[in-house]
Amino acid sequence: MPATLIAAATALALAAPAYAKVIPVPAGENAQARLQEALILAAPGDVVELGAGRFVLTDGLSLDVKGVTVRGAGMDATVLDFSGQKGAGEGLLVTSDEVTLRDFAVENTKGDGIKSKGADNIVYYRVRVTWTGGPKTTNGAYGIYPVSSTGVLVDGCKVSGASDAGIYVGQSKAITVRYNFVENNVAGIEIENSRDALVADNFVTRNTGGILVFDLPNLPVMGGGNVRITGNLVIANDTPNFAPKGNIVAGVPRGTGLMVMANEGVVIERNKVIDNPTAAVMVVAYPNAFSDTKYNPLPRRVFLGTNDLLRGGNDPQLPGGDQLKAAFGGALPPVMWDGLGDGPIASGNVIEFGWTLNLPRQGAGFDQAKPARFQLPQHQPTYIVPQPGQKIERSEPSPNPGAPAALDVRARP
Repeated sequence: MPATLIAAATALALAAPAYAKVIPVPAGENAQARLQEALILAAPGDVVELGAGRFVLTDGLSLDVKGVTVRGAGMDATVLDFSGQKGAGEGLLVTSDEVTLRDFAVENTKGDGIKSKGADNIVYYRVRVTWTGGPKTTNGAYGIYPVSSTGVLVDGCKVSGASDAGIYVGQSKAITVRYNFVENNVAGIEIENSRDALVADNFVTRNTGGILVFDLPNLPVMGGGNVRITGNLVIANDTPNFAPKGNIVAGVPRGTGLMVMANEGVVIERNKVIDNPTAAVMVVAYPNAFSDTKYNPLPRRVFLGTNDLLRGGNDPQLPGGDQLKAAFGGALPPVMWDGLGDGPIASGNVIEFGWTLNLPRQGAGFDQAKPARFQLPQHQPTYIVPQPGQKIERSEPSPNPGAPAALDVRARP
């Protein structure tokens, strides 16, 4: 055997737990205690195997063991039912690294569906999170909610009914969100205060806003950027906003396709953004007052490549929307900029003109807007490949954001 193969086999053998096992947990009576006990007793490398059926649960679950897989019989076959949940927390909380969650569903949690915090190299694969009563303000805020992590893969999941974001990745880096179906949430997919994210080939429909890329002040991790949004279907996001008042997404207009706020180095390409009644693409500054002196509230270097931006802007949920629509000939142009920071940059075969609010300063209200057409400048992004130990100060994207390839192997062994 060649020396390289021997070395690789030896490394795998050393990394694999010597006594990894499958822990079966069937549906049925006393599911709460039996399932939580399995999550506590699991050792690194173990598989907690959930049987087919409905697990009736009355409290949240937690997992803090590294390297565990929680596997069901399928997102429609294995259902963790939190309709009778007594507390207000998440359905499942993961706080350990190298965890794989796959092939099960979570329904009707009082709080978030599944939250992972500080859990590096986590995989969500073919997981469904749903509030079965449809869009309601009383639904949990987030469906799939990884935060403060390095290495996140959300692949082939379905989320509906979240009162904030269906799939939310926050304060993290090295992220891939792909092949997911999200509908009837306030925000379909949200990348917040995160870097090196790939959002690819998702079907995003019937949300208030489709895909949001935000950077917010006063959080432990800031400076979001280097995000690529590519190959997504962002169709008919027309659900009225049902977020609780005071949430940042409560200000997202119904009918927003893609929205970039106060972020940098964002590439938007090869998407089909169709029938979003306010705008296909919005590039805006953070609108609220803030005291964080390290925060930059303005968008920088947002590149629009070749996208299909069709049949939007026909029912804008903006102050004076009817007058705006009439002024632009019956529908607003598909690209809206608030006039602050860098406007969107055309980097491919895109529409030549958009429209701007021409706001005079950060924090100015719509009453100070002076709407007008604007021409998108043409410029190709200069991709930067960081060298080991190099800190990139510029707001240009890198060519290959996303999660480590090793996470693909865990999702699709």
